Amino acid sequence: MISYTQVFQGTAFSSSSPKEVKILKDHLFCINTDGMIEKIVAPEEEGYQILIDSYSDTEQFHHLAEGQYFFPGFIDLHVHAPQWAQSGTALDLPLYDWLNTYTFPLESKFSDIHFAKKIYENVVTTLLTNGTTTALYFATVHKEASLLLAKLCAEKGQRGLVGKVVMDHPEQNPDYYRDADTQTALADTEEFILAVNELAKSVKQGVYPVVTPRFIPSCTDEALKGLGELAAKHDTYIQSHCSESDWAHTYVQDRYDKNDAFALHDFGLLREKSVMAHCNFLNDDDAELFAKTGTAVSHCPISNAYFANSVIPIAHLHAKGVEIGLGSDVSGGYSPSLFDNARQAVISSRMLDDGVNPALPAEKRGLPNSRITMNEAFFFATAGGGESLSLPIGRLEENYAWDVQIIDTTVASAKLPIYSANEDLFDVFHKIMYLVRPENIREVWVQGEKVHSRM
Repeated sequence: MISYTQVFQGTAFSSSSPKEVKILKDHLFCINTDGMIEKIVAPEEEGYQILIDSYSDTEQFHHLAEGQYFFPGFIDLHVHAPQWAQSGTALDLPLYDWLNTYTFPLESKFSDIHFAKKIYENVVTTLLTNGTTTALYFATVHKEASLLLAKLCAEKGQRGLVGKVVMDHPEQNPDYYRDADTQTALADTEEFILAVNELAKSVKQGVYPVVTPRFIPSCTDEALKGLGELAAKHDTYIQSHCSESDWAHTYVQDRYDKNDAFALHDFGLLREKSVMAHCNFLNDDDAELFAKTGTAVSHCPISNAYFANSVIPIAHLHAKGVEIGLGSDVSGGYSPSLFDNARQAVISSRMLDDGVNPALPAEKRGLPNSRITMNEAFFFATAGGGESLSLPIGRLEENYAWDVQIIDTTVASAKLPIYSANEDLFDVFHKIMYLVRPENIREVWVQGEKVHSRM
Protein backbone atom coordinates (compact mmCIF):
# COMPACT_ATOMS: atom_id res chain seq x y z
CA MET A 1 0.00 0.00 0.00
CA ILE A 2 1.17 3.52 -0.82
CA SER A 3 2.35 5.50 2.20
CA TYR A 4 0.80 8.94 2.77
CA THR A 5 2.06 11.74 5.01
CA GLN A 6 -1.49 12.62 6.14
CA VAL A 7 -4.92 11.04 5.85
CA PHE A 8 -8.03 13.11 6.61
CA GLN A 9 -11.54 11.75 7.10
CA GLY A 10 -14.65 13.88 6.93
CA THR A 11 -17.29 15.57 4.79
CA ALA A 12 -16.10 18.17 2.32
CA PHE A 13 -17.62 20.74 -0.03
CA SER A 14 -16.00 21.65 -3.35
CA SER A 15 -17.10 23.21 -6.64
CA SER A 16 -17.74 20.74 -9.44
CA SER A 17 -18.79 23.63 -11.72
CA PRO A 18 -19.55 27.33 -11.27
CA LYS A 19 -23.14 26.55 -10.34
CA GLU A 20 -22.79 23.16 -8.65
CA VAL A 21 -21.31 22.25 -5.28
CA LYS A 22 -20.06 18.71 -4.83
CA ILE A 23 -20.50 17.03 -1.44
CA LEU A 24 -17.92 14.42 -0.49
CA LYS A 25 -19.53 12.74 2.51
CA ASP A 26 -17.20 10.92 4.91
CA HIS A 27 -14.45 10.65 2.32
CA LEU A 28 -10.78 9.97 2.93
CA PHE A 29 -8.25 12.49 1.59
CA CYS A 30 -4.76 11.06 1.23
CA ILE A 31 -1.98 13.65 1.13
CA ASN A 32 1.52 13.04 -0.24
CA THR A 33 4.87 14.54 0.75
CA ASP A 34 4.37 17.43 -1.68
CA GLY A 35 1.18 18.46 0.12
CA MET A 36 -0.99 17.36 -2.80
CA ILE A 37 -4.18 15.30 -2.68
CA GLU A 38 -2.93 12.03 -4.13
CA LYS A 39 -6.07 9.99 -3.60
CA ILE A 40 -9.67 10.51 -2.50
CA VAL A 41 -11.59 7.44 -1.37
CA ALA A 42 -15.35 7.25 -0.86
CA PRO A 43 -16.83 5.05 1.89
CA GLU A 44 -18.18 2.53 -0.60
CA GLU A 45 -14.87 2.12 -2.42
CA GLU A 46 -12.53 -0.78 -2.02
CA GLY A 47 -9.64 0.12 0.23
CA TYR A 48 -11.58 2.63 2.38
CA GLN A 49 -11.62 0.48 5.50
CA ILE A 50 -8.10 -0.75 4.87
CA LEU A 51 -6.82 2.84 4.95
CA ILE A 52 -8.71 3.57 8.17
CA ASP A 53 -7.32 0.43 9.79
CA SER A 54 -3.81 1.35 8.67
CA TYR A 55 -3.83 5.00 9.76
CA SER A 56 -6.45 5.49 12.49
CA ASP A 57 -4.02 4.87 15.35
CA THR A 58 -1.27 7.10 13.94
CA GLU A 59 -0.51 10.81 14.21
CA GLN A 60 -1.03 11.12 10.45
CA PHE A 61 -4.77 10.41 10.73
CA HIS A 62 -7.20 13.30 11.19
CA HIS A 63 -10.89 12.58 11.74
CA LEU A 64 -13.35 15.46 11.80
CA ALA A 65 -15.65 15.72 14.80
CA GLU A 66 -19.41 15.94 14.39
CA GLY A 67 -20.40 19.33 13.00
CA GLN A 68 -17.03 19.92 11.31
CA TYR A 69 -16.49 20.16 7.54
CA PHE A 70 -13.71 20.64 5.03
CA PHE A 71 -13.81 23.72 2.80
CA PRO A 72 -11.20 24.59 0.17
CA GLY A 73 -8.91 27.39 1.26
CA PHE A 74 -10.01 30.74 -0.10
CA ILE A 75 -8.03 32.56 -2.81
CA ASP A 76 -8.02 36.35 -2.43
CA LEU A 77 -7.09 37.93 -5.75
CA HIS A 78 -6.74 41.52 -4.57
CA VAL A 79 -5.21 42.66 -1.28
CA HIS A 80 -3.41 45.92 -0.58
CA ALA A 81 -1.25 44.57 2.24
CA PRO A 82 -0.06 47.97 3.58
CA GLN A 83 -3.61 49.28 3.69
CA TRP A 84 -4.56 46.81 6.42
CA ALA A 85 -3.43 49.59 8.78
CA GLN A 86 -6.28 51.82 7.58
CA SER A 87 -9.08 49.28 7.13
CA GLY A 88 -12.43 50.75 8.06
CA THR A 89 -11.16 54.32 7.64
CA ALA A 90 -12.68 57.13 5.57
CA LEU A 91 -14.75 54.94 3.27
CA ASP A 92 -17.15 57.83 2.77
CA LEU A 93 -14.64 59.72 0.60
CA PRO A 94 -14.40 59.58 -3.21
CA LEU A 95 -11.61 57.30 -4.44
CA TYR A 96 -9.26 60.08 -5.56
CA ASP A 97 -9.57 61.92 -2.24
CA TRP A 98 -9.28 58.69 -0.22
CA LEU A 99 -6.03 57.77 -1.97
CA ASN A 100 -4.41 61.16 -1.55
CA THR A 101 -5.62 61.93 1.96
CA TYR A 102 -5.17 58.55 3.60
CA THR A 103 -3.66 55.82 1.44
CA PHE A 104 -0.59 57.40 -0.11
CA PRO A 105 0.60 58.95 3.19
CA LEU A 106 0.22 55.54 4.86
CA GLU A 107 1.99 53.60 2.10
CA SER A 108 4.89 56.09 2.09
CA LYS A 109 5.72 54.94 5.65
CA PHE A 110 6.74 51.52 4.37
CA SER A 111 10.19 52.89 3.64
CA ASP A 112 10.62 52.05 7.34
CA ILE A 113 11.20 48.29 7.32
CA HIS A 114 10.28 47.96 11.01
CA PHE A 115 6.92 49.64 10.44
CA ALA A 116 6.36 47.43 7.39
CA LYS A 117 7.12 44.26 9.37
CA LYS A 118 4.55 45.11 12.03
CA ILE A 119 1.75 45.56 9.48
CA TYR A 120 2.72 42.77 7.13
CA GLU A 121 3.03 40.14 9.85
CA ASN A 122 -0.45 41.00 11.03
CA VAL A 123 -2.15 41.07 7.65
CA VAL A 124 -0.78 37.66 6.61
CA THR A 125 -1.86 36.15 9.94
CA THR A 126 -5.28 37.82 9.72
CA LEU A 127 -5.96 36.46 6.25
CA LEU A 128 -4.91 32.94 7.28
CA THR A 129 -7.22 33.03 10.29
CA ASN A 130 -10.04 34.03 7.91
CA GLY A 131 -9.41 30.99 5.72
CA THR A 132 -7.41 32.67 2.95
CA THR A 133 -4.68 30.23 1.93
CA THR A 134 -3.57 32.11 -1.20
CA ALA A 135 -3.34 35.90 -1.54
CA LEU A 136 -2.43 38.17 -4.45
CA TYR A 137 -0.83 41.20 -2.80
CA PHE A 138 -0.08 44.76 -3.78
CA ALA A 139 2.79 45.96 -1.57
CA THR A 140 4.26 49.48 -2.01
CA VAL A 141 6.92 51.12 -4.19
CA HIS A 142 9.59 50.03 -1.68
CA LYS A 143 11.60 47.05 -2.91
CA GLU A 144 12.91 45.94 0.50
CA ALA A 145 9.53 46.06 2.24
CA SER A 146 7.87 44.25 -0.67
CA LEU A 147 10.45 41.47 -0.43
CA LEU A 148 9.79 41.31 3.31
CA LEU A 149 6.10 40.63 2.60
CA ALA A 150 7.07 37.69 0.36
CA LYS A 151 9.36 36.35 3.09
CA LEU A 152 6.60 36.59 5.68
CA CYS A 153 4.21 34.66 3.43
CA ALA A 154 6.91 32.00 3.10
CA GLU A 155 7.51 31.84 6.84
CA LYS A 156 3.84 31.77 7.84
CA GLY A 157 2.92 29.17 5.23
CA GLN A 158 0.63 31.25 3.03
CA ARG A 159 0.88 31.01 -0.74
CA GLY A 160 1.72 34.60 -1.54
CA LEU A 161 1.87 36.37 -4.88
CA VAL A 162 3.49 39.72 -4.17
CA GLY A 163 3.97 42.82 -6.29
CA LYS A 164 6.31 45.75 -5.77
CA VAL A 165 4.07 48.59 -6.90
CA VAL A 166 5.19 50.91 -9.69
CA MET A 167 4.13 54.58 -9.53
CA ASP A 168 6.58 56.63 -11.59
CA HIS A 169 4.43 59.36 -13.20
CA PRO A 170 5.69 62.70 -11.77
CA GLU A 171 2.38 64.51 -12.43
CA GLN A 172 0.02 61.81 -11.13
CA ASN A 173 1.72 60.80 -7.88
CA PRO A 174 2.63 62.85 -4.80
CA ASP A 175 6.25 63.96 -4.48
CA TYR A 176 6.62 62.11 -1.19
CA TYR A 177 5.40 58.77 -2.54
CA ARG A 178 6.49 57.54 -5.94
CA ASP A 179 9.38 55.80 -7.68
CA ALA A 180 12.43 58.02 -8.04
CA ASP A 181 12.19 57.74 -11.83
CA THR A 182 11.16 55.27 -14.52
CA GLN A 183 14.49 53.48 -14.81
CA THR A 184 14.71 53.02 -11.05
CA ALA A 185 11.16 51.64 -10.99
CA LEU A 186 12.00 49.08 -13.69
CA ALA A 187 15.36 48.13 -12.18
CA ASP A 188 13.83 47.68 -8.73
CA THR A 189 11.05 45.57 -10.21
CA GLU A 190 13.49 43.23 -11.94
CA GLU A 191 15.63 42.91 -8.81
CA PHE A 192 12.48 42.14 -6.84
CA ILE A 193 11.44 39.46 -9.35
CA LEU A 194 14.83 37.77 -9.13
CA ALA A 195 14.88 37.90 -5.32
CA VAL A 196 11.40 36.38 -4.96
CA ASN A 197 12.20 33.67 -7.52
CA GLU A 198 15.25 32.78 -5.44
CA LEU A 199 13.18 32.73 -2.26
CA ALA A 200 10.61 30.49 -3.94
CA LYS A 201 13.15 27.68 -4.37
CA SER A 202 12.84 26.85 -0.68
CA VAL A 203 9.09 27.45 -0.18
CA LYS A 204 6.80 24.41 -0.26
CA GLN A 205 3.54 26.24 -0.92
CA GLY A 206 5.04 28.70 -3.37
CA VAL A 207 5.68 32.44 -3.42
CA TYR A 208 5.58 34.37 -6.68
CA PRO A 209 6.67 37.81 -7.90
CA VAL A 210 4.03 39.93 -9.61
CA VAL A 211 4.60 42.81 -12.01
CA THR A 212 2.41 45.57 -10.56
CA PRO A 213 1.70 48.89 -12.24
CA ARG A 214 -0.65 50.43 -9.69
CA PHE A 215 -2.98 51.55 -12.43
CA ILE A 216 -2.56 53.42 -15.68
CA PRO A 217 -2.86 56.93 -14.17
CA SER A 218 0.10 56.32 -11.84
CA CYS A 219 2.50 55.15 -14.59
CA THR A 220 4.26 56.66 -17.59
CA ASP A 221 4.05 54.97 -20.96
CA GLU A 222 7.71 54.04 -20.67
CA ALA A 223 7.09 52.26 -17.37
CA LEU A 224 4.04 50.41 -18.66
CA LYS A 225 5.96 49.24 -21.72
CA GLY A 226 8.96 48.21 -19.61
CA LEU A 227 6.79 46.30 -17.15
CA GLY A 228 5.15 44.36 -19.97
CA GLU A 229 8.60 43.43 -21.25
CA LEU A 230 9.76 42.34 -17.79
CA ALA A 231 6.70 40.16 -17.33
CA ALA A 232 7.37 38.46 -20.66
CA LYS A 233 11.10 38.08 -19.96
CA HIS A 234 10.60 36.43 -16.57
CA ASP A 235 7.16 34.85 -17.23
CA THR A 236 5.66 36.49 -14.16
CA TYR A 237 2.17 37.25 -13.00
CA ILE A 238 0.78 40.74 -13.67
CA GLN A 239 -1.77 42.67 -11.64
CA SER A 240 -3.28 46.13 -11.80
CA HIS A 241 -6.56 48.01 -11.48
CA CYS A 242 -8.72 48.22 -14.57
CA SER A 243 -11.74 50.43 -15.28
CA GLU A 244 -12.51 50.68 -11.58
CA SER A 245 -14.41 53.96 -11.27
CA ASP A 246 -15.80 56.78 -13.39
CA TRP A 247 -12.70 58.87 -12.67
CA ALA A 248 -10.12 56.16 -13.48
CA HIS A 249 -12.01 54.88 -16.53
CA THR A 250 -12.47 58.37 -17.98
CA TYR A 251 -8.83 59.30 -17.33
CA VAL A 252 -7.62 56.41 -19.51
CA GLN A 253 -10.10 57.21 -22.28
CA ASP A 254 -8.88 60.81 -22.31
CA ARG A 255 -5.22 59.77 -22.34
CA TYR A 256 -5.39 57.02 -24.97
CA ASP A 257 -8.81 57.33 -26.63
CA LYS A 258 -9.52 53.72 -25.63
CA ASN A 259 -10.59 51.73 -22.59
CA ASP A 260 -8.19 50.39 -19.96
CA ALA A 261 -8.30 46.84 -21.33
CA PHE A 262 -6.98 47.76 -24.77
CA ALA A 263 -4.47 50.25 -23.36
CA LEU A 264 -3.07 47.62 -21.01
CA HIS A 265 -2.96 45.09 -23.84
CA ASP A 266 -0.97 47.50 -26.01
CA PHE A 267 1.72 47.48 -23.31
CA GLY A 268 1.82 43.67 -23.08
CA LEU A 269 0.06 43.59 -19.73
CA LEU A 270 -2.85 41.29 -20.59
CA ARG A 271 -1.82 37.65 -20.69
CA GLU A 272 -2.59 34.25 -19.20
CA LYS A 273 -1.01 35.24 -15.88
CA SER A 274 -2.76 38.62 -15.61
CA VAL A 275 -5.35 39.47 -12.95
CA MET A 276 -7.10 42.83 -13.16
CA ALA A 277 -9.01 44.18 -10.18
CA HIS A 278 -12.53 45.64 -10.32
CA CYS A 279 -13.20 46.01 -14.08
CA ASN A 280 -16.65 47.50 -13.44
CA PHE A 281 -16.80 49.32 -16.77
CA LEU A 282 -15.67 46.59 -19.16
CA ASN A 283 -17.72 46.55 -22.34
CA ASP A 284 -18.23 43.45 -24.49
CA ASP A 285 -15.13 44.15 -26.61
CA ASP A 286 -13.06 44.47 -23.43
CA ALA A 287 -14.52 41.22 -22.09
CA GLU A 288 -13.73 39.38 -25.31
CA LEU A 289 -10.14 40.64 -25.11
CA PHE A 290 -9.89 39.38 -21.53
CA ALA A 291 -11.22 35.97 -22.55
CA LYS A 292 -8.89 35.78 -25.56
CA THR A 293 -5.77 36.68 -23.57
CA GLY A 294 -6.67 34.59 -20.50
CA THR A 295 -6.80 37.67 -18.28
CA ALA A 296 -8.86 37.21 -15.11
CA VAL A 297 -11.08 39.65 -13.23
CA SER A 298 -10.74 40.01 -9.47
CA HIS A 299 -14.26 40.82 -8.33
CA CYS A 300 -14.18 43.02 -5.20
CA PRO A 301 -17.84 43.45 -4.24
CA ILE A 302 -17.46 45.24 -0.90
CA SER A 303 -14.90 47.70 -2.23
CA ASN A 304 -16.96 48.28 -5.36
CA ALA A 305 -19.90 49.35 -3.22
CA TYR A 306 -17.76 52.21 -1.88
CA PHE A 307 -15.55 53.29 -4.76
CA ALA A 308 -16.57 51.84 -8.12
CA ASN A 309 -19.61 54.03 -8.91
CA SER A 310 -21.45 51.00 -10.32
CA VAL A 311 -22.27 47.31 -9.86
CA ILE A 312 -20.16 45.10 -12.11
CA PRO A 313 -22.21 42.72 -14.32
CA ILE A 314 -20.17 39.75 -13.13
CA ALA A 315 -22.59 37.11 -14.40
CA HIS A 316 -22.44 38.62 -17.89
CA LEU A 317 -18.64 38.70 -17.92
CA HIS A 318 -18.42 35.11 -16.72
CA ALA A 319 -20.90 34.01 -19.39
CA LYS A 320 -18.59 35.57 -22.00
CA GLY A 321 -15.74 33.30 -20.89
CA VAL A 322 -13.86 35.67 -18.61
CA GLU A 323 -12.17 33.97 -15.66
CA ILE A 324 -13.45 35.39 -12.37
CA GLY A 325 -12.02 35.23 -8.86
CA LEU A 326 -12.91 37.05 -5.67
CA GLY A 327 -10.95 39.80 -3.95
CA SER A 328 -11.30 41.58 -0.63
CA ASP A 329 -9.48 44.73 -1.80
CA VAL A 330 -8.36 45.47 1.74
CA SER A 331 -8.75 48.30 2.61
CA GLY A 332 -11.12 49.69 -0.01
CA GLY A 333 -13.01 46.64 1.17
CA TYR A 334 -13.14 46.78 4.95
CA SER A 335 -13.35 43.03 5.54
CA PRO A 336 -10.46 40.56 5.18
CA SER A 337 -12.96 37.69 4.98
CA LEU A 338 -13.91 36.17 1.64
CA PHE A 339 -17.01 34.81 3.37
CA ASP A 340 -18.10 38.45 3.74
CA ASN A 341 -17.16 39.22 0.15
CA ALA A 342 -19.00 36.19 -1.20
CA ARG A 343 -22.12 37.35 0.62
CA GLN A 344 -21.78 40.86 -0.80
CA ALA A 345 -21.20 39.46 -4.30
CA VAL A 346 -24.59 37.77 -4.14
CA ILE A 347 -26.31 40.82 -2.65
CA SER A 348 -24.85 43.21 -5.23
CA SER A 349 -25.79 40.94 -8.12
CA ARG A 350 -29.39 40.75 -6.94
CA MET A 351 -29.58 44.54 -6.63
CA LEU A 352 -28.25 44.88 -10.18
CA ASP A 353 -30.74 42.32 -11.44
CA ASP A 354 -33.74 43.85 -9.67
CA GLY A 355 -32.66 47.48 -9.95
CA VAL A 356 -32.45 50.11 -7.25
CA ASN A 357 -34.54 53.06 -8.39
CA PRO A 358 -38.11 52.68 -7.03
CA ALA A 359 -39.30 55.51 -9.28
CA LEU A 360 -38.92 53.21 -12.29
CA PRO A 361 -41.42 50.46 -13.17
CA ALA A 362 -40.17 46.95 -12.30
CA GLU A 363 -39.59 45.96 -15.93
CA LYS A 364 -37.23 48.91 -16.44
CA ARG A 365 -35.59 48.98 -13.04
CA GLY A 366 -32.89 46.33 -13.26
CA LEU A 367 -30.46 44.53 -15.56
CA PRO A 368 -31.94 41.07 -16.19
CA ASN A 369 -29.84 37.91 -15.80
CA SER A 370 -27.33 39.64 -13.52
CA ARG A 371 -27.80 37.69 -10.32
CA ILE A 372 -25.41 35.04 -9.11
CA THR A 373 -26.05 32.33 -6.54
CA MET A 374 -24.02 31.59 -3.44
CA ASN A 375 -22.78 28.48 -5.26
CA GLU A 376 -21.21 30.77 -7.85
CA ALA A 377 -19.74 33.10 -5.23
CA PHE A 378 -18.18 30.05 -3.55
CA PHE A 379 -16.75 29.01 -6.92
CA PHE A 380 -15.20 32.47 -7.43
CA ALA A 381 -13.62 32.33 -3.95
CA THR A 382 -12.11 28.88 -4.56
CA ALA A 383 -11.94 27.13 -7.93
CA GLY A 384 -12.34 30.35 -9.91
CA GLY A 385 -9.40 31.86 -8.09
CA GLY A 386 -7.31 28.80 -8.84
CA GLU A 387 -8.21 28.96 -12.52
CA SER A 388 -7.42 32.68 -12.57
CA LEU A 389 -3.90 31.93 -11.30
CA SER A 390 -3.49 28.75 -13.39
CA LEU A 391 -2.52 26.84 -10.24
CA PRO A 392 -3.84 23.47 -8.94
CA ILE A 393 -5.62 25.05 -5.99
CA GLY A 394 -9.18 25.85 -4.95
CA ARG A 395 -10.70 22.39 -5.35
CA LEU A 396 -10.75 19.31 -3.17
CA GLU A 397 -9.81 16.94 -5.95
CA GLU A 398 -6.95 14.60 -6.69
CA ASN A 399 -3.79 16.35 -7.89
CA TYR A 400 -4.79 19.60 -6.17
CA ALA A 401 -3.00 21.12 -3.20
CA TRP A 402 -4.33 20.27 0.25
CA ASP A 403 -5.38 23.84 1.03
CA VAL A 404 -8.31 23.59 3.42
CA GLN A 405 -10.16 25.31 6.19
CA ILE A 406 -11.83 23.12 8.79
CA ILE A 407 -15.18 24.68 9.62
CA ASP A 408 -16.68 23.94 13.04
CA THR A 409 -20.40 24.73 13.12
CA THR A 410 -20.69 23.89 16.84
CA VAL A 411 -18.48 26.63 18.37
CA ALA A 412 -20.36 27.88 21.42
CA SER A 413 -19.87 31.57 20.65
CA ALA A 414 -20.80 31.20 16.99
CA LYS A 415 -22.98 28.11 16.72
CA LEU A 416 -24.74 27.75 13.41
CA PRO A 417 -28.49 26.99 13.48
CA ILE A 418 -28.12 23.29 12.69
CA TYR A 419 -30.33 21.27 15.04
CA SER A 420 -30.78 17.97 13.23
CA ALA A 421 -28.11 15.34 12.63
CA ASN A 422 -29.91 14.61 9.36
CA GLU A 423 -30.02 18.19 8.06
CA ASP A 424 -29.63 18.36 4.30
CA LEU A 425 -25.93 18.90 3.56
CA PHE A 426 -26.65 21.48 0.87
CA ASP A 427 -28.52 23.48 3.51
CA VAL A 428 -25.53 23.08 5.83
CA PHE A 429 -23.27 24.39 3.07
CA HIS A 430 -25.37 27.51 2.60
CA LYS A 431 -25.61 28.15 6.34
CA ILE A 432 -21.81 27.99 6.47
CA MET A 433 -21.43 30.42 3.58
CA TYR A 434 -23.87 32.92 5.05
CA LEU A 435 -23.16 32.62 8.78
CA VAL A 436 -19.59 31.54 9.45
CA ARG A 437 -17.39 33.86 11.49
CA PRO A 438 -13.62 33.59 12.00
CA GLU A 439 -14.07 31.62 15.23
CA ASN A 440 -15.76 28.84 13.23
CA ILE A 441 -12.55 28.31 11.27
CA ARG A 442 -10.93 25.72 13.54
CA GLU A 443 -7.85 24.95 11.42
CA VAL A 444 -6.26 26.09 8.17
CA TRP A 445 -3.86 23.96 6.10
CA VAL A 446 -1.77 25.04 3.13
CA GLN A 447 0.03 22.54 0.89
CA GLY A 448 -0.44 19.82 3.53
CA GLU A 449 0.92 21.93 6.42
CA LYS A 450 -1.14 23.27 9.33
CA VAL A 451 -0.75 27.07 9.40
CA HIS A 452 -3.53 28.08 11.81
CA SER A 453 -5.26 26.41 14.72
CA ARG A 454 -7.90 27.83 17.04
CA MET A 455 -8.36 26.19 20.42
